[in-house]
Amino acid sequence: MRARYGVPLGIAAAGAAGLLYAAGFEARSFRLRRVTVPVLPAGMRPLRVLQVSDIHMVGGQRKKQRWLRSLAGLRPDFVINTGDNLSDPEGVPEVLDALGPLMEFPGAYVFGSNDYYGPKLRNPARYLFEKAQGRHGLNGNSPAEGVVHNPWEDLRDGFDAAGWLNLTNARGELKLEGGSVELTGLDDPHIKRDRYAQVAGGPSESADFSMGVVHAPYLRTLDAFTADAYPLVLAGHTHGGQLCVPFYGALVTNCDLDTDRVKGLSTHTAEGRTSYLHVSAGCGTNRYTPVRFACPPEATLLTLVGREAPGR
Repeated sequence: MRARYGVPLGIAAAGAAGLLYAAGFEARSFRLRRVTVPVLPAGMRPLRVLQVSDIHMVGGQRKKQRWLRSLAGLRPDFVINTGDNLSDPEGVPEVLDALGPLMEFPGAYVFGSNDYYGPKLRNPARYLFEKAQGRHGLNGNSPAEGVVHNPWEDLRDGFDAAGWLNLTNARGELKLEGGSVELTGLDDPHIKRDRYAQVAGGPSESADFSMGVVHAPYLRTLDAFTADAYPLVLAGHTHGGQLCVPFYGALVTNCDLDTDRVKGLSTHTAEGRTSYLHVSAGCGTNRYTPVRFACPPEATLLTLVGREAPGR
């Protein structure tokens, strides 16, 4: 009997232990990642940018809320929120409360699909099938039907009241000590709400520094930002792969970005120009798949410094 059932029972036990770890520990093991990016023009003082993304707030997530509030102790120069704040139609008050201390700092935001629509229960294996077929979000898939509409207007009003810039297919500028930062943002490409033509043209000559902001790092948006000579683009959406294979990495990105750039700092090249790209792995999960494996939830403190001299 041991010979017949020992291996299957062992596999089941290992699977259960892995699921318990992924849901009970790693999904709640919040981290701060620190990255230095050489993108500022000569003579501009370093800037500390806190990026928060993919909060996917569900009612009662007290540990996540406490951790988000604690990030205000970093005292960043400004905050960028790259979307998907909600995973619960009732979650707006808790998002605004958790981000309240951060909204004391200058900031800006874009929305993701989960800010507009509630998540649906789906087989996680579909992400692999869609990747193999080149289908992502509404880019090749049928429009979403029977979805829950989240109260994104309340979220927008809360951010706007705090003075954060709404970058929904829009430009904005933050006046900071020692310089100005121009921000150009897009609505979520994952559900085809991006309208780059409305913000095209590249950085303004009057801005000391300019950067792009988008929720989902689809290649068409990265190509556009890079071709327009934005030195840095911030994005989220991927969850860093969420369920990764140790010593291998992510299997999917949930968009057409390659898995080598699923999270962290990398570069993107288009039309002979190169930009830095930072993709946040985010700090939450879809409420129906509340697990992470080999991919802890995170926020990132990016320190922007002067560009390196040629030849260095």
